[in-house]
Amino acid sequence: MMCTAAGLAALGVGILRAGVWKPRTMPGCFEGFGSVALEWLVDAAKKYHMLSATEVATRGHVEEALGSGVDILWIGARTTANPFAVQEIADTVAAISPDTPVIVKNPVNPDIALWLGAMQRLSRAGVCRLAASHRGFSVYEPGIFRNAPCWRLPIELRRQLPELPLLCDPSHIAGRRDLVAPICQQAMDLGFDGLIVECHCSPDEALSDAAQQLTPADFGVLLNSLRLKEGDGNHLESLSQMRGEIDAIDSEIINLLARRMDVARRIGDYKRAQGLPVIQSERYSQLIDQRTAQACALNLDDAFIRGILEAIHEESVRLQLS
Repeated sequence: MMCTAAGLAALGVGILRAGVWKPRTMPGCFEGFGSVALEWLVDAAKKYHMLSATEVATRGHVEEALGSGVDILWIGARTTANPFAVQEIADTVAAISPDTPVIVKNPVNPDIALWLGAMQRLSRAGVCRLAASHRGFSVYEPGIFRNAPCWRLPIELRRQLPELPLLCDPSHIAGRRDLVAPICQQAMDLGFDGLIVECHCSPDEALSDAAQQLTPADFGVLLNSLRLKEGDGNHLESLSQMRGEIDAIDSEIINLLARRMDVARRIGDYKRAQGLPVIQSERYSQLIDQRTAQACALNLDDAFIRGILEAIHEESVRLQLS
C-alpha cells in the first residue's frame, strides 16, 4: 500500500482506493484482508495527503470503514443489484455521516432502473454526496473486454441525472492492462468527469485482478497521453447549428416511424381478416437482406442497422398482435 500510494501521490493523485472486502463469485478466492486492512489504507492515504476510499456491502462494512476514518465509500456492482443491501447501506451512512461521498457502480447486468434505484435510495435516506461509476456490464456473448462498456447506459444515466458526477472504471471494463488506456480516452471523449484506475506497485504479484492493473509509472504515462476535449465559445455557434440539424433529422425519423407503425397496424388488421399468420419469416429475411445491403452501400454499419431493423420489426409484430 505504501509503495503504490507513494507512486500515485507523486503523480498528483488525490484519492487512494483499495478493496478491503472483495466479493468473489467462487468461495476460496482471495476476498481481501478484511477489517485489518482498513488501517493500512487509511495510514497510506494520510501519509501521502490523499483521501481514502473502499467498497462496502453491508451495515458492518459501513460502520467499520467510517469508524476507521475512510473518507469515501463505494457500492460495488453486485451490491447495486440488491435493493435490500443498498437500502441498508443508505440508512447506515445517513445515520453515521450523511456527508460521506458514496460512489455507486453500475449493476452487473445492463439495467438502468437498478442503477437509478440505488441512487434514489441513497438520496432519499439523506446521503447527499453521490457519484456514479461505470465499470461495464456482464453480457452473454463474450467479447474483447472483460465487461461490455454498453456506453448508452451511462449516457442515459447522465441524461436523467445531469448534475451527478459520472466516473469510469476502465480497469474492470478492459480486464487487460493494454486495453485500459483506450477505454480511458473513450470515457473522456464522452464527457465523463473522472477515472478510477487500478494500480499496483508490482501488478503481476497482485492477489486480485492482476491482469488489469497498471504500475504507477504506467499510469503516469496514461495520464499524459489523454486528450481532453476543451472547446471554447468560438465553436458554440457551429455546434449549435449542427445540433439543430440533428434535431430536425430526429424529428423526421420519429414521424417516419409513426407512419410505418400505422401501416403495420393496417397490415395486422388485414392478416386477421384473412386468417393469415402474423410472422412471415421469408418476408422478414428478405427485408433484412435488402435493407442491410442498402445501408452498407451508404457506409452504415451492418450490425447497427440490423439492430434497428430488429427493433422496428419487434414493435411491428407487437402492434399486429394487439
